[in-house]
Amino acid sequence: MSTSTDSTPLPRRLGLWQATALNMIDMVGIGPFVVLPLVIHIIGGPHFLWAWILGAVISLIDALVWAELGAAYPQAGGSYNFLKIAYGEQRWGKMLSFLYVWQTMIQAPLVVASGAIGFAQYASYLIPLEGWERKAVSGGVVILITMLLYRKIESIGRISILLWVCVLATLGWIIWGGLTGGQQTVSFALPSGESLSGLFGAGLGIASVKTIYCYLGYYNVCHLGGEIRNPSRNIPLSMLISVVGIAVLYLSMNWSVVRVIPWQEAQHSEFIISAVIERLYGSQAGTIATFMVLIVAFSSLFAVLLGYSRVPYAAAADGQFFRIFAKLHPTRHFPYVSLLFLGGLGFGFSLLFRLSDVITAILAMRIVVQFIGQAVGLLLLHKRKQTSAFPFKMPLYPLPVLLAIAIWTFIFISTGWTFMLSGLTVIGLGIVVFLITARIRKQWPFDAVNQPATPSVDPAES
Repeated sequence: MSTSTDSTPLPRRLGLWQATALNMIDMVGIGPFVVLPLVIHIIGGPHFLWAWILGAVISLIDALVWAELGAAYPQAGGSYNFLKIAYGEQRWGKMLSFLYVWQTMIQAPLVVASGAIGFAQYASYLIPLEGWERKAVSGGVVILITMLLYRKIESIGRISILLWVCVLATLGWIIWGGLTGGQQTVSFALPSGESLSGLFGAGLGIASVKTIYCYLGYYNVCHLGGEIRNPSRNIPLSMLISVVGIAVLYLSMNWSVVRVIPWQEAQHSEFIISAVIERLYGSQAGTIATFMVLIVAFSSLFAVLLGYSRVPYAAAADGQFFRIFAKLHPTRHFPYVSLLFLGGLGFGFSLLFRLSDVITAILAMRIVVQFIGQAVGLLLLHKRKQTSAFPFKMPLYPLPVLLAIAIWTFIFISTGWTFMLSGLTVIGLGIVVFLITARIRKQWPFDAVNQPATPSVDPAES
């Protein structure tokens, strides 16, 4: 473990639109294209659109929590720093921030693997792929993305803008096709009476787990907080633009799909977007649409691995993780060890797992420590600090924070007992590892009295 850092600060070279682009391409991966039929099947009717609306509302509420924390503490690592500062850097914050890094080392490669597996699955529309062929494609995608990220951050910013344009073009084509060529009637009307109660009590909760997975990534800018220019403005604004923009695109895309293909048929389609474009414009257009979906999926993995590679770096630079992860490339100034480690694990996981095995597990693993933990942490920070400590102030505080805690608790329960227990097991193992390392290093909670005080972390200058 490192007890001090000799790494230089990351350069602040990403502006508002680059940050927004990285958020949005993180959010729009393969998820919405493979999840769309699942959500229709779970809800069992045209009112499946409400699951996407609920996902957007939850994301927007939670984004307000991230916005306050990100603007106040714009540093590499995002939640690692938020948890550490909120709960006390020498006590509970030390453990919770460790747990976040512990989870990240497991779930970040799983996120990368899920996107790569989905990429290979969707590529089967173009070329039939089975068994080892799909694994070869998914593993190759992870390797290629890692290679593309092995460069200066300003180059990555330019690449992100290009990939963002591809994302918008793909979704725009699908939406335009539904607007101009769709013949089906789509109603937003909710069922009434007992059906309404059943929808919101069961189906909507389960379906929202899938839709929220597709919105995750609006906070990617917080992981890159140490590389954002004017962070007190650009971090909150980029997240709010991302959530609202993606919500409009998702709702429009879903509406357009069922305008072209009846929901009864759409719920069973493995390549729903390709099927829509093919029905509207022919098989050649369907092939082009598939290529564009794959570009979108590739773009998302690019942003995901970029953001998560900063988390082990931040912990190591802070002296709470292995020193090697704090190393920056000598000429390109990015955390190359962290990038290569997570990329390598993502490659391995992409060869081992199936897409259906990881989507819900990823969400269940993150909710307790990251989403609920930092929402509670923001309440603690507000009690300890003056209002001036928060450059961005959410409207109607503390209502959005309390709503976020309640909603994430509901979503966690909706993942089901199996995934709840798997998430709690990962947390439990992390606590054991933390206590063992704290005992060896004679740190809190085994040497709390003699632990030297650490000055509070001031917000980075904006």
